[in-house]
Amino acid sequence: MTEENKLKEENTENEEQELFEHFRVVADAGQKPLRVDKFLVDKIQNASRNKIQMAAEAGNILVNDKAIKSNYKVKPHDIISIVMEYPRHELVIIPEDIPLDIVYEDDELLVVNKPVGLVVHPGHGNYTGTLVNALAHRYKDLPMFNGGDSRPGLVHRIDKNTSGLMVVAKTELAKNKLAKQFFNKTTHRLYQAVVWGNFPEGEEDGTVDAHIGRSLKNRLQMDVFPQGDFGKNAVTHYELLEPLGYVSLIQCQLETGRTHQIRAHMRYIGHPLFNDERYGGDAILKGTTFTKYKQFVNNCFSICPRHALHAKTLGFEHPTTGEMMHFNSELPEDMVQLIEKWRGYVANRGE
Repeated sequence: MTEENKLKEENTENEEQELFEHFRVVADAGQKPLRVDKFLVDKIQNASRNKIQMAAEAGNILVNDKAIKSNYKVKPHDIISIVMEYPRHELVIIPEDIPLDIVYEDDELLVVNKPVGLVVHPGHGNYTGTLVNALAHRYKDLPMFNGGDSRPGLVHRIDKNTSGLMVVAKTELAKNKLAKQFFNKTTHRLYQAVVWGNFPEGEEDGTVDAHIGRSLKNRLQMDVFPQGDFGKNAVTHYELLEPLGYVSLIQCQLETGRTHQIRAHMRYIGHPLFNDERYGGDAILKGTTFTKYKQFVNNCFSICPRHALHAKTLGFEHPTTGEMMHFNSELPEDMVQLIEKWRGYVANRGE
């Protein structure tokens, strides 16, 4: 494999990969129970039942956004979709005038402070309103953004509901050189997160070195696997910043950039991110059984209605000048309020 191909492969791995929807159908209100493989044979032109069964076995058939097997019985109003890890050939990037919080920009690159809720690139269920759509509008005169690439300028990305800093290339040279830095693990990335649970004395910092791969049961989720068994190597260093009663504010430094890496790794060691619906953090995992406490936590869920994770700092070498660039961002308001809420809880509990 050439170095260029290795960089392309690593570039893909360093992105939080989305699944691309290739087909979608909604079952009628009068739909009678019917195996999904039989149902789809009648809906998809030139599709064989065997191919549909293999797609289901691979986890590429979703019903209401959950992977199912081919013997699943379709019910009224079910939303059935077929998803793949690559886009449809006819995927077209539509330029959209979407405001961006740009913290730095020059002729080669820009650094964006991505808000919560902004999807980075078009994928399953999100074909417009993404960062890429915004870039296509803002830089419509640059070759990088009008050549038909579905992910122009991207060398890494962060989840829809993760906030924080991203670097985007504006030229092919910058993209290749930045991608090489991610490949060689020379970039510097620090995240802050609120997670469930306490870190006992002597365990305030550590490293999770465990493979991450797409779940064998749910294609929308990543799992941690023993090294060498499945998935790809992933390394996360974590450090306790502040204990907050039954949750903790931590800092994570990434060596690798696997899909949902921090979210999957922290769940693996028993500290799911606060309010992380996909990885079990949206339940009350620690604390008391008192009604007042449950009300408090539910209020916290309302204050920060997403997984509490922010890409706080980003460092890299400028692709043309060679200058080391370092950027820092403030925690978004929802995480600030969440932390203050838990600080208040700890202070009141100690009175």
